[in-house]
Amino acid sequence: MAGKKKKKKSHRVSNLILVLILLIGIGIVAYPSFSEYWNSMHQSRAIMGYVERVAEMSNEEYNAILDAAVEFNRELPERPNQWAMDDEYLDNYESQLNFDGTGNMGFISIPKIDVNLPIYHGTSDAVLQTSIGHITGTSLPVGSTFPEDDYKHPDYASHCVLSGHRGLPSAKLFSDLDAMEVGDVFYLTNLDQTQTYMVDKITVIVPEDSSELTIVPGKDYCTLMTCTPYGINTHRLLVRGIRVENERELLDVRITADALRIKPIHVAPFIAVPVLILMVFWVLIMTSGRSKKR
Repeated sequence: MAGKKKKKKSHRVSNLILVLILLIGIGIVAYPSFSEYWNSMHQSRAIMGYVERVAEMSNEEYNAILDAAVEFNRELPERPNQWAMDDEYLDNYESQLNFDGTGNMGFISIPKIDVNLPIYHGTSDAVLQTSIGHITGTSLPVGSTFPEDDYKHPDYASHCVLSGHRGLPSAKLFSDLDAMEVGDVFYLTNLDQTQTYMVDKITVIVPEDSSELTIVPGKDYCTLMTCTPYGINTHRLLVRGIRVENERELLDVRITADALRIKPIHVAPFIAVPVLILMVFWVLIMTSGRSKKR
């Protein structure tokens, strides 16, 4: 009798260990999708919150914020060295487009690779783990002029550089940036203004090389930067876009709507995991029942 009890106890422990191993495996498999879904949800909320706060602005506040950002970009090429930043410059930079104190400067949309992400000041780990960072020392993502002005005027110049990670298990970000080709377009939205950029150059540089990030007189550029080769990260992939006329109206509304879509790949684990767990417990119950009968 004692031997049977010992064998039964050993059988239960084995089943428990198998269940734990299975649950751990399910957790490991589901983590990337769950994490990406979680980050996508927060990114969408950040974009929606940004749009709502802009809608609540008075005309005076709106114009003051945009005027200051455009003036910042106009003065940047006049600096002896755009990468030399003192405390006064950094304080001014941090205040630009930061009307709600969150550091959210707007958002970027890249239809080719299905990206809709908020843009924040700087490239700290906290920013790059979940969003796109603006490279300090480059032009703000408002372009060189107001939309109604001639942004091709030779006196105007802007070069905004945005950085995003590749290959994070928790967020997609710029993982698919290498799929971009010359002629593809992407969009920057700040306040309620949208600028369209068409990819005109794709290059790979070493991290110390900043020659491709400088401001060019008479050009309104935006460069997207990420690490390459994938998983090795010894170089930087640069996808540069030159500003062109907007293709369609109400682009910001379309982007916001897209940001709120939940992809099937994100939903699948939430359905599959409970089903698998129920199946495991059903098998264990059936096995236990058969053991008792025996």
